[in-house]
Amino acid sequence: MKTFEEIASLFSRHGGGAYFGEAVTQLDHALQAAHFAAADGAADELVVAALLHDVGHLLQATPDDLADWHTDARHEVEGATWLAKRFPREISESVRLHVPAKRYLCATDPAYMAVLSEASIVTLRLQGGPMSAAQVAQFETEPFHTEALQVRRCDDRGKMAGLKVRGLADYRLLVQRFAPA
Repeated sequence: MKTFEEIASLFSRHGGGAYFGEAVTQLDHALQAAHFAAADGAADELVVAALLHDVGHLLQATPDDLADWHTDARHEVEGATWLAKRFPREISESVRLHVPAKRYLCATDPAYMAVLSEASIVTLRLQGGPMSAAQVAQFETEPFHTEALQVRRCDDRGKMAGLKVRGLADYRLLVQRFAPA
């Protein structure tokens, strides 16, 4: 199966469910994150990363109700591993680092916590909370950390009920450009 068809199948099977305490589905969230990346003039690789940043949620069984989460799902690692087999590092690494990017921003930007949704605050606690100074310094040495920060900001904005954006099929050619198989 070609990569875009795999992605479409994942969203078809698992993307229609509620997005863990948010007012959008997982598919809506992905499409909105990609929309904001494109609207911000991000590189095409980052538009794809924004679209697929939560693919790990589609690959694993996690409770639908955020209240049932007792540990971090580590979806960014599972998603990045899956993506690394299909896409260049600019995409997979931006996905792997989008959760650490949230923790980084909480530690370095005093205004950032105010943009987080209630659900994102719950998951922040499960993900380890804001980074320590040593973790901040380590994150800043990661290749693609700047790109991950861009993806993170699109992730945070992509939770708007009723926002009209392009559909998944509209990203076919872009996805195929980076993952032709």
